[in-house]
Amino acid sequence: MKKTIIDLFEASVKRYPNNTFLLEKTSKVFEPTTYTQVKEQVYRLGAGLQALGVKKGDCMALLSEGRNMWVIGELAMFYAGAVNVPLSIKLEERNDLMFRLTHGDVKYVMVSGTQLKKVRAIKDELPEVKYIIVFDKQDSYEEREIALEDVFKMGDEFLASHSMEEFLSVANSIQNDDYATITYTSGTTADPKGVVLTHRNYTANVEQSLTLVDIDETWRTLIILPLDHCFAHVVGFYIMMAQGATAATVQVGRTPLETLKNIPKNIKEVRPHFILSVPALAKTFKKNIEQAIRAKGKTTERLFNFGLKVKQTYYGDSNLDSKGLRIFLKPLVALFDKLIFSKVRDNFGGELRFFIGGGALLDKDLQKFYVGVGMPMYQGYGLSEATPVISSNGPEKYRFGSSGKLVKPIDLKICDDNGKELPLGQMGEIVIKGENVMAGYWKNPESTADTIKDGYLYTGDLGYMTEEGLLYVKGRFKSLLISSDGEKYSPEGIEEAMVQLAPSIDQVMLYNNQSTYTTAVIVPNKDYLKRTLAEKGLSLDNEEGRKEALKLIEADVNMFKKGGVHETMFPDRWLPTCFAVLAEPFTEQNQMINSTMKMVRGKIEKAYADRIEYMYTPEGKQLLNPRNIEALA
Repeated sequence: MKKTIIDLFEASVKRYPNNTFLLEKTSKVFEPTTYTQVKEQVYRLGAGLQALGVKKGDCMALLSEGRNMWVIGELAMFYAGAVNVPLSIKLEERNDLMFRLTHGDVKYVMVSGTQLKKVRAIKDELPEVKYIIVFDKQDSYEEREIALEDVFKMGDEFLASHSMEEFLSVANSIQNDDYATITYTSGTTADPKGVVLTHRNYTANVEQSLTLVDIDETWRTLIILPLDHCFAHVVGFYIMMAQGATAATVQVGRTPLETLKNIPKNIKEVRPHFILSVPALAKTFKKNIEQAIRAKGKTTERLFNFGLKVKQTYYGDSNLDSKGLRIFLKPLVALFDKLIFSKVRDNFGGELRFFIGGGALLDKDLQKFYVGVGMPMYQGYGLSEATPVISSNGPEKYRFGSSGKLVKPIDLKICDDNGKELPLGQMGEIVIKGENVMAGYWKNPESTADTIKDGYLYTGDLGYMTEEGLLYVKGRFKSLLISSDGEKYSPEGIEEAMVQLAPSIDQVMLYNNQSTYTTAVIVPNKDYLKRTLAEKGLSLDNEEGRKEALKLIEADVNMFKKGGVHETMFPDRWLPTCFAVLAEPFTEQNQMINSTMKMVRGKIEKAYADRIEYMYTPEGKQLLNPRNIEALA
């Protein structure tokens, strides 16, 4: 049966013509746009693209902040038969943008006014690009640039001179296996790869996602993730579209920071029922809540912390466990909820039922915090190559630490190094099969053949399934560390625990490539070190202070070793014997962190190869070595 994104959209417009699909704030308030109004704009723009010369199978790029025109622009591309190459607004380096536009065979670009300068800087090196459609009115237009309004006018003329049947002939010719998007992943190990997703990949993943969460036409979400993310695509606006629900976007500021600052205000205005999040945002929200509570004084803070403990005890780690004696806490839970936590939730619009976290693993403490304040944050799992949703916790079934139950239908198995299926409970590579598995990597048959075998997608992620039907994801299968005796172990859980529980550590990456001991490169939390040193009358301005700071970091690392407060968390042999302190953090700018805030291990290993090698020398193994002391200067 034919189920393209166009079919999905047409069915929703027919079923929910007067429902609000999109909410956008460009001045004082959020303005609604109904499904019928969105369709009118999509038809006008789609016809304009046909008039401009866009042909079926042409690749178009979309570079813009989240807004109505992002969604309308993508849908209009499909009505012209084009393939969208969505681009991240975080791409600053000209070579990053150049690579995607040239490798993606892009012929047309849709761009917002604020992102236009990036395209202008490189357009002379892009002879294949025929037109650059600019969303926002400009004082003047350069060669090959065209105002969005002009494309709309061309669409009006096209629709006036052609029959509706003629205009829709392209859209109706799109089949399930036709390409919808080419999404470039900012991989953790190599150059970006173009993930080719078909129309059916998307509609299948919409159907699958809706088996995990029950959404109806009354629901609203505020999309705070960039729309080029697959996650934002499917769970942000396509599942909302399928159900006749409403998707709002964050008010775009004059700068990225201003846009970020609009998020809390917009959440209160939109009053969303759920929000998509990533760990970095979850931590920011938590910090803001705690700061607001502290500002109310010691009594409120003590009451908040006590109430949080009561609620966390009552709810436990899962809704699958019997409450037992905890049931007697119910009246106290209701009291604290009324006194404190309902007021916290008011800052999130008062109607927020849950967050869904993706991108990277959320630590259990973070999830426990949110269940305590009454806005659970459910861990999900997926990847672009799977369009992306594979599993998630949700209101019906959750267990902290897990990645939840699988979408339906999907075939998942856990395999060893040789691709042999492992029994329940054993750890190995997560391998899936389903209609959400990508068509392949764009112009990269070798990587496609490595990743998809007999219709199965080899995710490169490490995990296991339990008898409860829950998936546990434990890190990257391909980033496993190997000790000298051949034992393989995943570093991610250790790294996350250290960042979460060690106040002196901001970022950490473990390293072991068949060596006798594990090492780590650490980005220290300098603010914490400065505060702690000041209490002792020391500072980072001299060697004495820097040596003391190194001892503080060492003490934090030792918390996880024998005799430490967290000694039972990980086997001692997996923990770093020594570490190198770095002067610079891992950022998107230096390409050591990708757009989903995951470390790009290969880039870090390459950049600090000399420091890593040094740690395997007698001097480098010493805590107070000259390079560690210098890095804190």
